[in-house]
Amino acid sequence: MSSGGSMLELVGVTKSFGDLEVLRGVDLDIAPGRVVCVLGPSGSGKSTLLRCINLLEPPDDGTILLEGKEITGAGGDGEIDFVRRRVGIVFQQFNLFPNKSAIENVSLAQKKVLGRGSSEAREKAESLLARVGLSDKAGEYPDRLSGGQQQRVAIARALAMDPSVMLFDEVTSALDPELVKEVLDVMRELASEGMTMVVVTHEMGFARDVADEVVFMDEGVVIEQGPPAEVLENPKQARTKKFLGLVLER
Repeated sequence: MSSGGSMLELVGVTKSFGDLEVLRGVDLDIAPGRVVCVLGPSGSGKSTLLRCINLLEPPDDGTILLEGKEITGAGGDGEIDFVRRRVGIVFQQFNLFPNKSAIENVSLAQKKVLGRGSSEAREKAESLLARVGLSDKAGEYPDRLSGGQQQRVAIARALAMDPSVMLFDEVTSALDPELVKEVLDVMRELASEGMTMVVVTHEMGFARDVADEVVFMDEGVVIEQGPPAEVLENPKQARTKKFLGLVLER
């Protein structure tokens, strides 16, 4: 199967947990440098989709190609290592090591996974903390940082692996409203620099302004997808209209 120049391609991806079908044949084709925002109600399969892309939850069936290389199937640890190096993921919860400073959190995986020396890893960490606006917090521990600052450290940590694709799973939903903008601003900058991104979000303004494509999911399938102006302003499917009506009224 050819990826046709895609950065990320999913064909017929399924995932069940026991009798519960969470993904029921998802197809996506994402070109390099594109930003795709995934919308949908709770339980629609959005987070599981990201976890399948990152092989945190191996799909039951279907095919996923990353940079033209199939990562599903019986590839073993080699493919998982390839994915871990090429796909960064940031979760709703920050998952920082509480006993390590911000710069140590950003340095650790570089040394463990990429084999970088301490000085190289630290230099990279310093650069990335500056990029997310936290140069002055490099020595602080997570409990001394706000939620927004912790999330920006988590983004810097993911970027430290030099990924080809970044996945964001509702990264602002645990934040106080006044802290949301600082995280979204970092994501907007990444998008403007050409990072390929798949973003599960309820931030409609971000999806409208930044996404190249919006995907609406429900009950494990893609109901509708297209440019933000089309899906958000003039959805074709009744289920999409109902969801957006509820979300946009808030």
